Amino acid sequence: MNTAQTFSAFRIHNDARGYRAGIETMGADALSPGEVLVKVAYSSVNYKDALAGTGNGKILRQFPLNGGIDAAGYVAASTDPAFKEGDQVLCTGSGLSETRDGGFSQFVRLESKWTIPLPAGLTLRESMALGTAGFTAALALFQMVRNGQTPEMGPIVVTGATGGVGSIAIDVLTKAGFEAHAITGKVEQFDWLIDLGATQCIARTGLHWGQRPLETARWAGAIDNVGGEMLAGLTRVIHPYGNIASCGLAASADLATTVMPFIIRGLSVLGVASAGTARSVREEVWERLAGDWKPAHLAKIATREVSLADVSTVFDTMLEGRSLGRTVVKTG
Repeated sequence: MNTAQTFSAFRIHNDARGYRAGIETMGADALSPGEVLVKVAYSSVNYKDALAGTGNGKILRQFPLNGGIDAAGYVAASTDPAFKEGDQVLCTGSGLSETRDGGFSQFVRLESKWTIPLPAGLTLRESMALGTAGFTAALALFQMVRNGQTPEMGPIVVTGATGGVGSIAIDVLTKAGFEAHAITGKVEQFDWLIDLGATQCIARTGLHWGQRPLETARWAGAIDNVGGEMLAGLTRVIHPYGNIASCGLAASADLATTVMPFIIRGLSVLGVASAGTARSVREEVWERLAGDWKPAHLAKIATREVSLADVSTVFDTMLEGRSLGRTVVKTG
């Protein structure tokens, strides 16, 4: 790329003029430093992107920055011999739209240590239909399996099941041989969740956990995107030696529980921090997502595609809990 050439980016500012974001024209020289310049083909919209783009959450640690915690595209230039012009690559998290310019842009400059070659078995668009949400869902299962979770132990329940992480988790669990149950407030989407592989759907409003520190065990494990009372309730109803992967806080960051599930049932609560995952684990999880864990219904989960110019139209719907599945951003 000619560094004098300009391109479009969704850029976020916070200065004397206030917090604001929108499409701007910029040059490659203004991008964050890194060894690999990528012509972005696709990105995706995650909950963190909606928080960052609206200012409803403290996501960016410096300003201005381009939004978008995901990016996939073609190497335009590289000072690292491991990457050559035309290579297809992806990056999720790794400081994008937090400490460095992100993927809501026609170009992004990446650090080579976080640049992942596109695995065989995925297209660039599919990699962003997955994005951070899909990587988080697969990382949750990866950590559960590493901690002893097996399909023979029984069903895994997924909360916030119609969201990006939740819907992909249902699909990935099923592909990996687990029985998946879904908890959601969107009862009108039960059929959609069943199509993704859920064998049982439960209305969030119909849940009653009970008040004892330990209640009758219902599931062998859980992938929780909600936090708060939902996560606290789950700790009381997981079978002995099961795992809960804690992925999100859509309801609350608080957690009020007791030590009883941990010292009597041997429950493990596993934190899933996808943004800073070690490269070796990151590559292994992406290989699984491109192979035996690749969701069978990814086209059904990626319910929407928007242009870079329209990316902000997704934010309010997502923050209000009205989104379904995943939104892909076509940057070109």
